Amino acid sequence: HFVFGLISQTMAAVLASPLAPIRKGSRVFFSLNSYFHCSSGLASKEHYKIVVLGGGSGGITMGARMKRKVGAKKVAIVEPSEMHYYQPIWTLVGAGAKSINSSGRPTASVMPSGVKWFKSRVTKIDPKNNTVSTDSGKELSYDYLIIALGLQLHYEKIKGLPEGFQHPKIGSNYSLQTVEKTWNALRNFKEGNAIFSFPNTPVKCAGAPQKIMYLSEAYLRKTGKRSKANIIYNTSLPVLFGVKKYADALWEIVKSRDLNVNLRHNLIEVRPDKREAVFENLDNPGETKIFEYEMLHVTPPMGPPSVLKGSSLEDEAGWLDVNKDTLQHKTYDNVFGIGDCTNVPTSKTAAAVAAQSAVLDRTITKVMKKDKPDKKYDGYTSCPLVTSYNTVILAEFDYNGQPLETFPVDQGKESRIMYHMKADLMPHLYWHGLLKGLWGGPGPYRKLMHLGMK
Repeated sequence: HFVFGLISQTMAAVLASPLAPIRKGSRVFFSLNSYFHCSSGLASKEHYKIVVLGGGSGGITMGARMKRKVGAKKVAIVEPSEMHYYQPIWTLVGAGAKSINSSGRPTASVMPSGVKWFKSRVTKIDPKNNTVSTDSGKELSYDYLIIALGLQLHYEKIKGLPEGFQHPKIGSNYSLQTVEKTWNALRNFKEGNAIFSFPNTPVKCAGAPQKIMYLSEAYLRKTGKRSKANIIYNTSLPVLFGVKKYADALWEIVKSRDLNVNLRHNLIEVRPDKREAVFENLDNPGETKIFEYEMLHVTPPMGPPSVLKGSSLEDEAGWLDVNKDTLQHKTYDNVFGIGDCTNVPTSKTAAAVAAQSAVLDRTITKVMKKDKPDKKYDGYTSCPLVTSYNTVILAEFDYNGQPLETFPVDQGKESRIMYHMKADLMPHLYWHGLLKGLWGGPGPYRKLMHLGMK
């Protein structure tokens, strides 16, 4: 008792000393002077059962689902943005059919109540030690990690951008700062070439680069300027669309509306002062062609989140390396991924996030119980191909590029009903279904729609 009492008194004196706490970075060291010699410090950490990186569609959705699974106080979400945007609607914003304000809500309003929100950027992920560092100096430790960091836009990889957006007649529906520039370029169009590009990288919503082309053509037709416009779609891809059924339907539209499509053409430079766009012929590297433009819509090159680089979480291309069936990381069993940041071989869309969220929820439940994941993601994704101001071809397909249609009609045809679903129903489903963790895609309803035949 005497010894323990002496130690207690000694420690109390040390801790009370003004010389005791010496802060160094995020660690606190105690100088015990003549009492003790201590050379190591304790890191200041906060621990959560589940940490979610990213507050986009995948992050908020999984945050809501994990809150119900383990309780709000055991879940943390790291997201720096004060605003959350429903980006699929930007196609219609760029065409003047929706306002930019209708696409955003404060992040605080969609954040699952009760979970800890760190308004910071992730600066380091250390899966070996189960920790995450942020630019605010916080270090979070976790039992399970969900990575939903989306992807990064790289306008700077096109010579002349992003500074070229300061000039009129050029826009991009992929950025909050440039989407309204698309609408300005379209409504101020006089005559000449209207050019739409698709980059030589994976992109989110692979149909969007041509959706704005169809809408622009419809607008020019409606305003009597169509005869003065030469509409050009230059894509790096060898096909118009990755799923043959829908590609065939789109080629018919291209022919009937007199649109010019150049395959394997990649935008490498913009000269806004001359209104010139330079494209490389990917089938003959080094060969370039200059197109003059009156309007230019740029889809930027895109890539994985830079924070994944060197983390041992990424594949050779830099994307989060997950099992395509279960969305569990291939190396670290307590790490999972969802959405655009992953290397699952399907299109990067909000519809894919919905279907993935239901599978990932089940996967995490099994892993927590030390069981093997038993539910598989089939690669389902959806792309409502807007072909005018009142028609849509609703493309739905799986990993194999096979149509996986929900409705008992031929979705390869233009439909007014599908347009209203895209423009009016889907945003409601996003805000009140998906982000609440209540919508896992149309899979369960597909058989019902097809009377059990599919």
